[in-house]
Amino acid sequence: MAHIEVMLMDNVKKLGKSGQIVKVAPGYARNYLFTHGLAAVATEAAKRRLKKLEAERAARAAEEKKAALELAKKLEKLEITVSAHTTDGKKLYGSVGVGDILAAIEANRGIKLERSQISLSESLREVGVYEPSIDLGHGVNVKFKIIIQDEAPAVE
Repeated sequence: MAHIEVMLMDNVKKLGKSGQIVKVAPGYARNYLFTHGLAAVATEAAKRRLKKLEAERAARAAEEKKAALELAKKLEKLEITVSAHTTDGKKLYGSVGVGDILAAIEANRGIKLERSQISLSESLREVGVYEPSIDLGHGVNVKFKIIIQDEAPAVE
């Protein structure tokens, strides 16, 4: 049984990742891969185009990693202070969440981050010092310090 070479346009489970050139049975290619837009015939022109696209992706990934490293340097020594209402000077009425942390970082440094980039190992429900981390992508993680303090009631 002869196989044909196809270039995958998308990740295909148990076959390969997007951009790979694989050998498959002609019926599988014709009846499933081509009809669902998951692959195209691997011609020489397509192979050259794939190499060019891979080079562009690698260059873009290198630029993004460099930008992530620069941002990590800015966030490296970041120390944020958040004031919150407490019940007894120690326990918070609610908790300090990711949204509060994002707002504090943006107000403090003018850096806008996504919710998914911040990971909290524990719920911030007490006054104290915590060290959550920020995932900047491309394997670049940076820890920062957040200080939660009691927000004294306004004296009238």
